[in-house]
Amino acid sequence: EEITIPAFPIGQGVKLPIVREHGEILTAQEIYQQVNPAVVTVMIQRENKMGVGTGVIFREDGYVITNQHVLAGADECMVILADGYSYPAKYVASDAVNDLGILKIDLEMYPGELTFPVAEFGDSDGLVVGDKVYAIGNPLGVELRGTLTDGIVSAINRDVWVDNRFMTMIQTNAALNSGNSGGPLINEYGQVVGINVIKMTSKYNNVE
Repeated sequence: EEITIPAFPIGQGVKLPIVREHGEILTAQEIYQQVNPAVVTVMIQRENKMGVGTGVIFREDGYVITNQHVLAGADECMVILADGYSYPAKYVASDAVNDLGILKIDLEMYPGELTFPVAEFGDSDGLVVGDKVYAIGNPLGVELRGTLTDGIVSAINRDVWVDNRFMTMIQTNAALNSGNSGGPLINEYGQVVGINVIKMTSKYNNVE
């Protein structure tokens, strides 16, 4: 579906940094304190209907990564930070094949230089089956935003048929529900190593 959210200029040379090293293993409490401030609720409007997803801030000036399917068909977008403040967001770009979308928090109406908490992105190639992982997101809507769930890496390089194409996934048993789409999958060092896309039931369903 076409994305008609007001656009932010592309070509700014923005990159998502990946940190290959990591520190000590963190507790669930430490991971939540470290990552949750960078997790946002993505509120989109589609033909007078609201939709909810999750996103992760990866640059201090307000660049957010989420799922492309969260943004599909949308014409307006707001993001709500963990502290409750909300901002309009503009559309930068998306990749439908890998189901990734980029937003930019719109600071045009805000004087001064605002900066935002960011999540550290790690190397997903370092994952092995059995590793502890966590997810943060908005299962079932805004009321439960900022929910932390945990699990393990159940499989890696799992080819899953999604919307008429195969996607190569990290499989986890961490609980996900509608609204978790676009949220972070986090390793035990507090690094984002994946973006949550679908949940698996008796029938594959997109998490929207």
